[in-house]
Amino acid sequence: MLIKDEIYGEYEVESVLQDLLQSKPIQRLKGIHQGGASYLVNPKWNVTRYEHSIGVMLLIRRLGGSIEEQIAGLLHDVSHTAFSHVIDFVLENEAEDFHEEIFEEILLQSEVPQILKKYDYSIDMIFKGEFPLLEQPLPLLCADRIDYTLRDLYRYNYITKDEVEVFLPSLCVNDSLICIKGIHHAEWFVQAYYKEVQDFFMNPLNVYGYDKLIKLLKEALRDKVITKDDFLLTDEEVLDKIRQSGEYELNRRYEEIIKPVNLEENENEYEIHLKGKPRLIDPTVIDNHSIAAASEISSAVKEMNERAKERALKGSYIKVI
Repeated sequence: MLIKDEIYGEYEVESVLQDLLQSKPIQRLKGIHQGGASYLVNPKWNVTRYEHSIGVMLLIRRLGGSIEEQIAGLLHDVSHTAFSHVIDFVLENEAEDFHEEIFEEILLQSEVPQILKKYDYSIDMIFKGEFPLLEQPLPLLCADRIDYTLRDLYRYNYITKDEVEVFLPSLCVNDSLICIKGIHHAEWFVQAYYKEVQDFFMNPLNVYGYDKLIKLLKEALRDKVITKDDFLLTDEEVLDKIRQSGEYELNRRYEEIIKPVNLEENENEYEIHLKGKPRLIDPTVIDNHSIAAASEISSAVKEMNERAKERALKGSYIKVI
């Protein structure tokens, strides 16, 4: 099976990956948007968890990761609910990890264990295995973090394909940890990462969409138009239940999300204040044969991190004009 990806190019993948790609849990991710409410306020903000999952798998492959870690990379987001992290706010999950809480349950109820068994892999490999390329705690690099940064920014024209192609060869693995060769490339990625988690995530229109969708879904739950189990459907399947409910107030709230709106950031006069968990990055750099955190050898990275922390703790204050 040949996979074509806009970030990493073409790859031929093994039969086990092909079967997993065609499974229901992975196919469902075509209907789960990475940005949650983003596609509702701007149809061009349309990266899906399916594209991201394939990207994570291919990046692990590119970095020399095992077939087991590629499998884990492909499956890592199968338990994401409709609207991704929006549901963490709906359920008031401050750690923003509801999908991780239900990960094992979702996989065990699917055909994934049988597919893995067919190729002599165990589902326990996914639950108990160590996959250092796939996941690392912040502020370190991992395939998940790198892919969603590059994918979103490239799709939404924050960075160019040439910039991506210059950056990718700088990635390497040292002692099972993804590193960047050269401080120049590290500074570029840190700047790109903050374009993602601040300029894009905290874009006033994005914040507006999040706030309005959170309120809509909470009200739909309260009115029993949808249930918590419905969050295991796709984005549009959940919205269809709301749109077809005949509930005037719910439909009014939905129309409010998708209609054009003028916004401004205003700390003094605001209608919306949204604050998520701080996301800071400090990649490990190999430069002049030495290994160190980027902030230890780059004042630019240190300053970017300080500004990013301050902004994250403050959150976004949005006024609807």
